Amino acid sequence: MHQPLIPADGPDLSTAQLISNLKHMMNNPGIGDNHNAPVFLWCYQRMGEFLPQLIEEGRTPRVMLEYSGALLHGLRQMGAHDTIEALRSITRTPRYREAVEWLGCPWGHAVAPSTPAQDYRLHVKAWQHHFAAIFGLEALGRVRGFSPAEMAMPNHPDVAYEFVATLKECGYQWLLVQEHTVEEHDGRGPRRKHLPHLLTCTSSGGDTASIIAIIKTQGSDTKLVAQMQPYYEAKGLARCDLAGRSVPPLVTQIADGENGGVMMNEFPPKYFEVIRECSGSATPIMNVTEYLEHLFATGVKESDLPVLQPLFQHQIWQRMTPGDGPDRLRQVTEELRNEDSRFHVDGGSWTNDISWVHGYDHVMIPMERASSLFNDRVLARHVPTDDPRYRNALFHLLTAETSCYRYWGHGAWTEYGSEISRRAIDIMTHDL
Repeated sequence: MHQPLIPADGPDLSTAQLISNLKHMMNNPGIGDNHNAPVFLWCYQRMGEFLPQLIEEGRTPRVMLEYSGALLHGLRQMGAHDTIEALRSITRTPRYREAVEWLGCPWGHAVAPSTPAQDYRLHVKAWQHHFAAIFGLEALGRVRGFSPAEMAMPNHPDVAYEFVATLKECGYQWLLVQEHTVEEHDGRGPRRKHLPHLLTCTSSGGDTASIIAIIKTQGSDTKLVAQMQPYYEAKGLARCDLAGRSVPPLVTQIADGENGGVMMNEFPPKYFEVIRECSGSATPIMNVTEYLEHLFATGVKESDLPVLQPLFQHQIWQRMTPGDGPDRLRQVTEELRNEDSRFHVDGGSWTNDISWVHGYDHVMIPMERASSLFNDRVLARHVPTDDPRYRNALFHLLTAETSCYRYWGHGAWTEYGSEISRRAIDIMTHDL
């Protein structure tokens, strides 16, 4: 779940305070669907109510939660302390915490394929610091899975390698991937979608990084989660053979937790119905890390998992060898683009119909300028991370890189994005 920070608390875009879009909705209920803001806020809080209720009934609920750092910042800034406390309770109370698994994510909801690698690493680490500040280091130690914003998976070999290397460096065990953003080594799509895989990414320089991949099937239809479709799909699946062992399949879905009438209104009663039905049954609900712990306890090893790679790697490695370097990679990708209109190295996400790059120069150029300045004036100069100037520059850079400013087309959202980048550039030009 995510709400961007926007320069909207004032009449002048260039001086307006950065506030949560949720706060802006609260302040302007008569515009568009802003009247849904109180329901959105309840959606951010409600699992803190649902889980204890079901546990007190003797049920075994489970849920995986992903809240961007920008959302958490905005909730605290607008004084939504009840929401934070409800989440803190289910996260830290021993009786409840087994039911909830938090997933890491980029702090500012940045899309990995088009965010500079050094910035993406900052997003990942900033979220970890922010989460620990709210929920504690012990709770952070239980965050083993990563949910990329917009399910965006890089498929440029060098970007994909850096992406996975960053996640491993930051302690993540597994990653959620969209099924059509990955392939098997022969170029075909995943054939065993309901088993964990090992995602292996190799750079043009010959370096390799791997992480367990959990496949999210189908598209981004919130109805799949609102109507608890994974449960009914799982009921119709048979056990699978993996490394000579019979193991249960895992059906995994993800959806915006607050977006659309189905999640706001249909999800709660259906969630209660399914949890009450599946608790203690042959088709229990499980969080991914819990599933992996049971799987590996049977003797299955990570090396036994089927292997995946990012989309179109098969075509790339047919024409070059790892270690040939970035110049050869550039030549190969250009050849493939000219021969196959479907080929690209822009990455994939929950939909292939949206680009977070093409047509957004108005946002991308100042964002890339801000990123370059942060690298030159902050990282290269080793400005201490506890320096207020570092934190101010980092906050504006990460905020500027949210996907929302490159999603809705040109208009207010692109203006927000370019304005926040302008502020980041000014901070790094004049303060550092």
